[in-house]
Amino acid sequence: MKYTLTYTNELKWNCSFLRKKCKEVGIEEQYKEHQLRLSISYIIVFQVLHFLFTVLHCTLLLTTCAELDLIYVDVGCYSVCAVVVIAVMWANVKVKSPSKLRWMTYVTSVIVTAILVFVDLSLNYYHYHINQWVLASMYDSYVILMIYIFFPIPYIFPPMALAVYVSILYICYFVIFQNYDNQFRTGNMTRYSETIVVLCNYIGLSVIGTGFRVMREIVVRASFLDRHQYVMEANALRSTRARERVFLHSILPPQIAQPIQDEIRARIELSQKHHNMIVNNRRGRVIAIQMHPDVSILYADIVNYTHLTTTLSVKELVTLLHELYARFDNAASRYAVQRIKFLGDCYYCVAGLIKPDPAHAICCVKLGLCMIDIIREVRDEVQIGIDIRVGVHSGSLFAGVLGSAKLQYDIWGPDVLIANKLEGTGMPGQVHVSERTFELIKNWFEARPGTEAARKDAYFQKFNIFTFLIDPIENNKNIELDLLESFESFSTKELNEGTPELLINEELKKMPLGPKGFNEPLTKMFNFFNLTKQKESPKSSRPEIGLFLLHYRDPRLECQYLHQPDYMLKYSVLQAWCCAMSLIYLQLVYDHELVKGSYYLDFFLIFAFSVLLILTWYKMICFWVYADRPHRFSELSCALFRIADNLQRSLIKRISIYIFIIVAYFAIISVILNDCDMDEFQKEHIDSILYQYEVESTMCFAPWALTCMVCSIITNGIIFTRIPFIMRIVISLVVCVTYLSIMLYEFEYLVHISLTTNPFFKSESAHCLMIISTLLAVYCKERQAEFNNKMNYKWRVELLKKQEDARLADQSITILLHNILPAHVVNVYLTYLAKDELYYEVYDCVAVMFASLKNFELTLSNLRVLNEIISEFDRLLSFYRHGNVVEKIKIVGSTYMAACGLDVRLSSLVSEKCHTTDSVFKEIHARPSMSVFSSDSFSNKKDELVFVIATFALDLMRTLWVCNNDYKNVPIDRDVFTADMSIGISSGEVMAGVVGASQVHYDIWGNAVNVASRMDSTGVAGKIQVTEETATILRKFGLVCSYRGMTFVKGLGTLPTYFVEVDNNYEFKYARDISSEDSQTDVN
Repeated sequence: MKYTLTYTNELKWNCSFLRKKCKEVGIEEQYKEHQLRLSISYIIVFQVLHFLFTVLHCTLLLTTCAELDLIYVDVGCYSVCAVVVIAVMWANVKVKSPSKLRWMTYVTSVIVTAILVFVDLSLNYYHYHINQWVLASMYDSYVILMIYIFFPIPYIFPPMALAVYVSILYICYFVIFQNYDNQFRTGNMTRYSETIVVLCNYIGLSVIGTGFRVMREIVVRASFLDRHQYVMEANALRSTRARERVFLHSILPPQIAQPIQDEIRARIELSQKHHNMIVNNRRGRVIAIQMHPDVSILYADIVNYTHLTTTLSVKELVTLLHELYARFDNAASRYAVQRIKFLGDCYYCVAGLIKPDPAHAICCVKLGLCMIDIIREVRDEVQIGIDIRVGVHSGSLFAGVLGSAKLQYDIWGPDVLIANKLEGTGMPGQVHVSERTFELIKNWFEARPGTEAARKDAYFQKFNIFTFLIDPIENNKNIELDLLESFESFSTKELNEGTPELLINEELKKMPLGPKGFNEPLTKMFNFFNLTKQKESPKSSRPEIGLFLLHYRDPRLECQYLHQPDYMLKYSVLQAWCCAMSLIYLQLVYDHELVKGSYYLDFFLIFAFSVLLILTWYKMICFWVYADRPHRFSELSCALFRIADNLQRSLIKRISIYIFIIVAYFAIISVILNDCDMDEFQKEHIDSILYQYEVESTMCFAPWALTCMVCSIITNGIIFTRIPFIMRIVISLVVCVTYLSIMLYEFEYLVHISLTTNPFFKSESAHCLMIISTLLAVYCKERQAEFNNKMNYKWRVELLKKQEDARLADQSITILLHNILPAHVVNVYLTYLAKDELYYEVYDCVAVMFASLKNFELTLSNLRVLNEIISEFDRLLSFYRHGNVVEKIKIVGSTYMAACGLDVRLSSLVSEKCHTTDSVFKEIHARPSMSVFSSDSFSNKKDELVFVIATFALDLMRTLWVCNNDYKNVPIDRDVFTADMSIGISSGEVMAGVVGASQVHYDIWGNAVNVASRMDSTGVAGKIQVTEETATILRKFGLVCSYRGMTFVKGLGTLPTYFVEVDNNYEFKYARDISSEDSQTDVN
């Protein structure tokens, strides 16, 4: 059976892999610093525990011992030892330099270990040789456990070496320097068996401690890598969102963009809840228009632009416009003026729009004067005869977006019309302002009466509007000084921003180091205020985790946490196996066959624990052996792999294994206890004292050996991974209470006569102290580890939620951006292109259409109607998304502009940067069949574009007719709204792209655009007017185009124009239909 060995998930919890990963990512040094911070938190817990342990031990000695004269030495030594140990460990906390702290951890750990071992063995030696007291060691298991759990020695092998050295010291001391026959008063065993029992205890503690170290490093490294990964993703996502938001807000103001974005996000969430629904990228019929009562409007028009369109190539013209508009945009940004859009050679903007500004009129006039200086500079540079007219008016307006596709921010209102007329009736090189604007700026600028054209304008005469001219020469110095100051303030905006690396390091330093419940009063006790700042985690997250049992307040979160796969199960099983083997060996040493079937139980447990060990380790062993080469695994191996995966992923099965292990331990201990006949032993022991003979060696177990094994069981039970913390603590307490109850009540005599740790100190108290200190130490350490794990998991869940929210926001922004610009343009600007760079595409043939509603006054009520009509027009675009795509370009007042043929695959020239970097263009140019056409195919393609845009124009007329019928019952002014619409179409060479430096608007330029606009403006309501060339193309498709006559077109003179014939049912008239009618007439 073929089985592909996948070890990807397990590798993420492999110590060597995680070390390599940290080095690859480049966070090994940050991890070491985090490990040192963790070590300091461990040191504080150890200091408190050792202090409490010493106080409790000394208090028991002083209150329970009969002869205090022998105890004062012990109490004094323990007290001095505790003070020295705390002081030495204090040195690690006070060191600020990480490099110095690393070697300090080694030195202080060795010194503390040496002090504890020296005090313990010295007191033991002192009482043995001076007072003839044979005592058990006080600190052997305690020191080994502290080395692995709390001492700040990094890595795994240094603490293992130190623990092995301590074990050897204790064994050598009791074998060499004491009379081994008197070491244990019960169970007079051989020296060999006794040494093996003690050695098994030390080995078991080392295995458990080493496993604990390995698992702790795995968890800490995995958490650290997860935190680093999520912080990196969050920073990247935050940066992307910021870039998209800035890009979006450069096109649409936040107060307009946000409601649209929220609506799109609501649609996305709705579609995710109902998977059968399709996300609609288009907005609903909600009008996004706001009123602004106090603003100033600036209109600027380039003089001699029509002549430029006929003398310059398209690329030269667009490059010139980009140079001008980019400088205009930068100046507008410095004067806090919002550019709205540009219409060919017309540039208009508003001051006081985004944020209210009392100086809006002054800002607009200053900008107008600056624009005049800019146009003169460019004119001198390029030696082209151009100038500019500027008109400024103050008042109120409506601003927002219309329609549901290719949204563009625009302004409407009577005051907008006045500003436009001020520009049209102005004088080149002058700022033409209204009387209302002049009243706001008269203290700043000198002015003279307006132009003759303004005085004769019918609209100005009707509303009694007076105008003034501002000459830039008298106000030039003031503008230049203001420009310099504005530019200096503008250029110093984005300083002192932190680099991504610094931000990541700061986030990594915020990782939790331990629970606050116990650590806060302790750190206050030791005045570690600087450390408290490092250890504090967000206050909002602490109440959600229990203080003692560290459970989440939210049961769902607790359930999710517990049901995580346990890829460290193999380490827990290995520890359990070592502990079980040591316990079975202890049972075999003291076994004298009082319990029937004990050997069968031993065999069963050895087999069961070994099977568990093989199941959990077999996959990893196979990975070590066959990682570098393919291998065909047997059916048995595949079954073992699946069983191991199932055990790792199932919480119920892991709990079952954990309970089985605890029950197995109790079964072995019960055999050991039942093998001891207390009545017989008590009688034999009394007789041995009276008659001076030795008790049978295996009559009963050694209490200290069993107590040490129970300490190992408690340790193993608490640090078992991915078992509910509450269950581990409760079971460990049950083990502790049960063992002490049995030993103190059922085997009181045996415990009482066993060795003690101090003269006249009750053995019962020594055993209790040993068990309780182990339970408390392991609980405190695991409590820290569990808290860190849960905090990291909770932080990860919260970050995933933030990422989901960010994803929705990002998706809504993307949809909105794609609803404003073509998709490839959005990708270009979001990836690499700066906003002030020119982006262009050159097309040899594009069909352009202008469609204008006639006599449509742009009041607020009519804007609502216009929004409905434009939205209906936009709906038609979805039917032109295949083949020859029709793109909406913009809306100008009540004029709808669209084009067909703006397919980047058909572009003959694209911005140079885009050719080499953007993947879209790489894919396009990698497919010659999509970008290269023969002359015949290109000619056919050009004809199709014209026919498609004509068909789209006919659909607009049909849609408008439907809207007119729908609005028959709506209370609107019939004199204002009619179903009349003129349409103009032309085709030819066009350049598309984005110019300027602020708002990104995709626009098109070229003679075809100008001609199409003139065909519309000189057209007739209800007719589609085209040029002779366009009419020739449409006739190839059978359409009837009737000759209108010679029409004057600005810049081109008089041209022959044609109407595309449409019948009363809004269908094209075809030549064949007319021929059939003529034939029918002749027959008749």
